[in-house]
Amino acid sequence: MKLVRIGDKGTERPGLVDDEGRVRDVSSFVDDWTGTTIGDEVLSKLKAQNIDRFPLVDEDVRIGAPVSNVGKIIGCALTYGKHAQEAGLETPKEPMFMLTARTAINGPYDDVVIPKGGTELDWEAELVVVLGKGGSYIPVEDAMDHVAGYCVGNDVSERQFQLERGTQWTKGKSADTLKPFGPWLVTKDEIPNPNALDISIQVNGETRQSSNTGDMVFSIAELVSNISQYVTWEAGDIMFTGTPPGVGYGMKPQLYMKPGDIMEPTIQGLGSMRNKVVAYE
Repeated sequence: MKLVRIGDKGTERPGLVDDEGRVRDVSSFVDDWTGTTIGDEVLSKLKAQNIDRFPLVDEDVRIGAPVSNVGKIIGCALTYGKHAQEAGLETPKEPMFMLTARTAINGPYDDVVIPKGGTELDWEAELVVVLGKGGSYIPVEDAMDHVAGYCVGNDVSERQFQLERGTQWTKGKSADTLKPFGPWLVTKDEIPNPNALDISIQVNGETRQSSNTGDMVFSIAELVSNISQYVTWEAGDIMFTGTPPGVGYGMKPQLYMKPGDIMEPTIQGLGSMRNKVVAYE
């Protein structure tokens, strides 16, 4: 299933994408897509419904981030060996991760705002994992039982804030609008192997990143399990799983985004997003 949230910012309502690619409003069935409603129990009841009874929505309706009331965003770092190389860093022997402010969440087609004072805005196409069940000290062999599904993500990063202001990943990744993800939550039953998905991004129509999640040095299960040794997962949490090589920071000369630029990340089986970069006002 593909779960979406539709409507103006702050007043989104839940929807789903039917077999013909049309969006239907399911607010008569569930109040919203949150950590308490994306679990197996609610989704199995939804699958038993006659989908045709849910009304179609206008094609031009805004699509928001697919999960509401996200508890926390955890971002994984240097999970692709070649990205570590382009950053001049060693590939980690175990997962590295950071917390990012949930106020950075953005819709899959909304504008991305350059933070006030920012000068080095960069793209990072990433697979996003949405947790459907919480837990601590999760064994690797049980980790996928805690996953609800997957989304396309763009871990947009302000490199000057990240690297020149105390070397703080959180500073560079937490400004408002810097975490678009979507366009929908694809439930895990539709993605047999999340460790074998083509992932890419186009910036102004030019391919800048092109890889496969199979190039990650840790599997999704290993990431979920390892993080749970240090942080308690809650249903509705999201995990950005790291980016492949091809970011602007790694180019020679380095290339950063300016107002009017367009970022379009795509992941096999999950869809695409499109975000325009705009200046801070």
